[in-house]
Amino acid sequence: MAAPKKGRQGTQGRPGRTLALILIAIVALTGGMFASGHTTPRLGIDLAGGTSITLQAKNEPGQKNAINPTNMNTAVDIMNRRVNGLGVTEAEVQTQGDSNIIVNIPKGTNSEQAREQVGTTAKLYFRPVLTTEVSGGDPTASPSPSASSSASTGSDKDTDKDKDTDKATSSSSPSTSPSASSSTQGRAVTDALKADPTPSGSGSAASSPSASPSASTDPATAKLQAEYTALDCTKKTARAKAGDGVKAADPTVACGQNSQGQWQKYILGPAEVEGTDVDKASALFDTQGAAGWKVTMDFTSKGAKKFASITGKLAQNQSPQNQFAIVLDGEVVSDPFVSQALTGGSAEISGSFKQQEAEDLANMLSYGALPLTFTEASVTTVTAALGGEQLEAGLIAGAIGLALVIIYLVAYYRGLSLIAIASLLVSAVMTYVIMSLLGPAIGFALNLPAVCGAIVAIGITADSFIVFFERIRDEIREGRTLRPAVERGWPRARRTILVSDFVSFLAAAVLFVVTVGKVQGFAFTLGLTTLLDVVVVFFFTKPLMTILARKKFFAEGHSWSGLDPKRLGVQPPLRRTRRVSAPVDTKEA
Repeated sequence: MAAPKKGRQGTQGRPGRTLALILIAIVALTGGMFASGHTTPRLGIDLAGGTSITLQAKNEPGQKNAINPTNMNTAVDIMNRRVNGLGVTEAEVQTQGDSNIIVNIPKGTNSEQAREQVGTTAKLYFRPVLTTEVSGGDPTASPSPSASSSASTGSDKDTDKDKDTDKATSSSSPSTSPSASSSTQGRAVTDALKADPTPSGSGSAASSPSASPSASTDPATAKLQAEYTALDCTKKTARAKAGDGVKAADPTVACGQNSQGQWQKYILGPAEVEGTDVDKASALFDTQGAAGWKVTMDFTSKGAKKFASITGKLAQNQSPQNQFAIVLDGEVVSDPFVSQALTGGSAEISGSFKQQEAEDLANMLSYGALPLTFTEASVTTVTAALGGEQLEAGLIAGAIGLALVIIYLVAYYRGLSLIAIASLLVSAVMTYVIMSLLGPAIGFALNLPAVCGAIVAIGITADSFIVFFERIRDEIREGRTLRPAVERGWPRARRTILVSDFVSFLAAAVLFVVTVGKVQGFAFTLGLTTLLDVVVVFFFTKPLMTILARKKFFAEGHSWSGLDPKRLGVQPPLRRTRRVSAPVDTKEA
């Protein structure tokens, strides 16, 4: 019997360590918040202002089961590129459910332009390169999304790249062997110019007048040459307008980016192959040679004939006119060269790819053949003023709710309310810090439903304290002193709290899974605060109650402690006192 009692006292006798643990965790989280520079939660569109676009995917006629996670994620990648191309910061593009894509664009963006960018199907073309050179301006200009950038994040490319040239080879001919192509393999970007004897920046003209825009006096060709001369791809506005409105059958100017982060400008011939002519594209690792990662393409029967024709023509030219540019939404994402006609109906692009770069290029090639179209299901525009009013209203509602809870706790529990208020403050600090950290970590944005979830969580957290306090008061009503009452009441209260929080968390999880849009913000916040309630009650409320139970104010049941036995309807426990009896005179007896 002595050993269990000693162990039980050991767990009860060190509540200070538990309190120190949670306080250290709070300090560490707060320090991380200030170190990251994100000291406020990221606000959603409905609070900060902006535009929210809901796009619904639909199968193309004759296509079945095209709405699948792979196609949807590829569509999200391309839409991310488009939004980032507008110079938008902190935009959100994510799937919702099985067939919806939500695009949240913060304030300060042209909503009409954004709707046009994300609502149209991607246009992917294979165009012959007529001439190219490094565009003027800062050669270290910030990269934009390209074949070697992370399309899912819109982040900058790695500028430490190989300086060889790309090569497109037929995956069905002997020339596709790794040994045949490894010597010229490079990055799937604009590195081909570096291997050309023509000095970079001077441009390279085609060998025939019909191919060279500068060799003709035709007004349309002269206009194209003037556009090329004036084009400065280091400017976002110039890149956005390059080739804008040009038909697939017409030559155009375009921008792309080379391996050193420099912008290239191009004159491209008419589109010879369309994205829909690509049946499938994938990134593979060559395990039989030194080629490393490569991108393979399979064409439709119609696309195979087109690709064989254009590669046969390009193979007869000098660099850069033996290259074809893969153009997505008007931007060159890769410009590999060819050395022979590729007639096998499939091809591969090789050249010192990293895995992410190969996968990104494969996704872009696949998107041109996606049998999906998107229609606008809803468009919501919120002004910054309206968002500020909603945030203010939500904060006022939360403050009112918190004030009512505190008034009730003080009126009913008196001294015990100090423990509850301290626990609420700890929970509030942890919630705020974690929400601030989740913004840059996972893109969590605090929207109005999420604020409502935080307000509801106040009641859930207060309910846990009430359960614990009532268990303690029940033990006192049975005649026990405070310290035994705390330890005996805790196991019962713990079970009730865990069951209650489990039900709340389960409801939040189900709501998060089955709903879309802003309701998920409510569910996420509710689930987060429910988990924090368990942490606070176990690691702060219980140890603090154990420490205060040793204090005279609470232990002796002061009238303002909330544990006064008289107010609870019981008498204080009787204390044994030693009585001094008078000596008995045996003689008299």
